Amino acid sequence: MDTGDTAWVLTSAALVLLMTPGLALFYGGLVRSKSVLNMMMMSFSSLALITVLWVLYGYSLAFGDDLGGGLLGNPTDFWGLQGLMDAESLVFTVPSLAFVGFQAVFAIITVALISGAIADRARFGPWLLFSGIWATVVYFPVAHWVFAFDAATGVDFVGGWIANDLAALDFAGGTAVHINAGAAGLALALVLGKRKGFAKDPMRPHNLPLVMLGAGLLWFGWFGFNAGSALGANGLAAAAWVNTLAATAAAALGWLLTERIRDGHATSLGAASGVVAGLVAITPACAAVNPMGALAIGLVAGILCALAVGLKYRFGYDDSLDVVGVHLVGGLWGTLSIGLFAVLNAPGAFDNEGLIAGGGFSLLGKQAVGAFAVLAFSFVMTLIIGFAIQKTIGFRLDEESEVEGIDGVEHAESAYDFTGGGGGSLSGHGHLPTATTATTTLASKGRTS
Repeated sequence: MDTGDTAWVLTSAALVLLMTPGLALFYGGLVRSKSVLNMMMMSFSSLALITVLWVLYGYSLAFGDDLGGGLLGNPTDFWGLQGLMDAESLVFTVPSLAFVGFQAVFAIITVALISGAIADRARFGPWLLFSGIWATVVYFPVAHWVFAFDAATGVDFVGGWIANDLAALDFAGGTAVHINAGAAGLALALVLGKRKGFAKDPMRPHNLPLVMLGAGLLWFGWFGFNAGSALGANGLAAAAWVNTLAATAAAALGWLLTERIRDGHATSLGAASGVVAGLVAITPACAAVNPMGALAIGLVAGILCALAVGLKYRFGYDDSLDVVGVHLVGGLWGTLSIGLFAVLNAPGAFDNEGLIAGGGFSLLGKQAVGAFAVLAFSFVMTLIIGFAIQKTIGFRLDEESEVEGIDGVEHAESAYDFTGGGGGSLSGHGHLPTATTATTTLASKGRTS
């Protein structure tokens, strides 16, 4: 065990944990005022539910010894995290429990990311049910594919097929996190259908300062997400840190430039969205490219994602907060870009070289197989889970409740009290007599992505 590495991994885990409240602020600011609490609750509920599942069996499904074909870890290996308290239990140079905590927060935010695609119209109870099932049958297996390396524990251990058999590069989760969540978001948007008034009524963000605060917290926490994936305080972490900074800055400029040319003005929403697009794209590539490659990846991500968010109007799917346009498109670009920009002297390239550096198409092909395998698996499984929930207990909020406001209907609360009564709850603790008193005050303010 290395104490410096351990300290860095635990610090990084805390940084990544902060990303989920940051995402709650980011998503909460993007929706209309009558939906902000529900939107934030969907993120915060992931913190609670996925943590419990991770301790019980999720870590074992992801990082237990492979059951065959590199598809799934053994759920009995570490049930309840048994056997991981031993001081001799290590993952590379850090205690196994430090690695457990670090990987737990990845699982949490991946589930939370999906919620942005179905804002304003998903019932909270069915969302919790979906989250638990999806994490179990989609995220935990995919995490095994991508993150379970044969050499991680220094013992006779077999991991996932993308990490070991295919040997595609994904340093911090372009496939397991962003493509996975983006494909699931698209599937759920199709299952739940369009919001009432989609592409007709204004649905503008109700609080842009919240959006920018959330984006800032995401950027801050993302250094733990990417540099922490080195699992050590070393040159690999330093390379990931600098490339994350460079790509994100370039992406923000790319998005703003696209807005300026297309719309005649650059917006705060565009700046915040560009930041997230750059973070998504550099996630898989941050240790395999040099800083110039990171700038190129970020710049293209900002432009590409700024254009991709308009696809929902062309194809008619209601991805409320652009999970598809930012996380799926950005994740695909970032994963494939490794096959273009990887360089031999990058510490996380592992002797791989991209097409531009003269390495041929081999690495690009591996990246494509890994990316589209995760996309297809997540999309199909999410369709099945979503349709099953919709047809049994009902996933979609009814139209009357959607118009009235999901915060009042699902949570009996309002984010903003304009009555002077001093209470935010609509039942039990506050002074608001009905669910419509405060929740409809700003109903005319909507959002456009």
